[in-house]
Amino acid sequence: MSYNIIVLAKQVPDTKNITGDAMKPDGTVNRIALPTIFNPEDLNALEEALKIKDEYGAKITVLTMGPPSAAEVLRQSLFRGADDVILLSDRKFAAADTLATSYVLSLAIKKIGKFDLIIGGRQAIDGDTAQVGPQTAEKLKVNQATCVNDIVELTNDSITVNRNTDHGSETIKTKLPILLTITAEANTPRPPSVKKTLTYKNALSLIEKNDYDEEYLKSNKKPFVIKNWDHKDINAKTERCGLTGSPTQVKKIENIVLETGNFKNIENSASGIKNLISELMSEHIIG
Repeated sequence: MSYNIIVLAKQVPDTKNITGDAMKPDGTVNRIALPTIFNPEDLNALEEALKIKDEYGAKITVLTMGPPSAAEVLRQSLFRGADDVILLSDRKFAAADTLATSYVLSLAIKKIGKFDLIIGGRQAIDGDTAQVGPQTAEKLKVNQATCVNDIVELTNDSITVNRNTDHGSETIKTKLPILLTITAEANTPRPPSVKKTLTYKNALSLIEKNDYDEEYLKSNKKPFVIKNWDHKDINAKTERCGLTGSPTQVKKIENIVLETGNFKNIENSASGIKNLISELMSEHIIG
């Protein structure tokens, strides 16, 4: 059986390179000022979809919501083996929290149509909420399994997965269709294919196409494979999109500077180590 799989991906700020310009005065992320990457666990989600494609056959559609620059995530998806890609980009979608984001994603998925699996990363590194996947499943009224680290078995109408819990792990079996969120422990994402990179290196979204002159476009022999959908294309209510549709908003931002505190030299001997342990225990640091 061949499966229809939708992968949810996100372009995120590289949190290893955060600067003082990371946030705007209104509490939203200043994405223009930050370098961006493919959200790490979304790469794990894509890899899990590609593994299913390799073993059983599948059509993989990657869906992302973001500014025009988010098309780079979609190109990276094509380079790795995705079959179709869709960019949800509209000023109405800007500054969305998890509720507004899941609303837009759920409408886009309904427009795509039939699916067997929706796979996304457990969480994005720019928010760490782990809410978008479950909220999207709830809006679509489909089964969900979060924090999945292994797909044990996949049949025509069911799936068995192993998932992390607060107290260890558990194995569950449920019916398709389903939404899965994947952890970093699930797999090691494959690198881009050289052949696919050459095939799709000139893939542009329609928004990007408008930024190039006619001479360049005529020299580009590859089709513009990246679809663009705005709020009208998915019949979204604008009051439920972006900042206006987001009940969660940042009210205050504080810069925290970590400074070195007092230090103590410990004698490099058995008695010095013993005294250190006794002091840590007395202060309930270890116990």
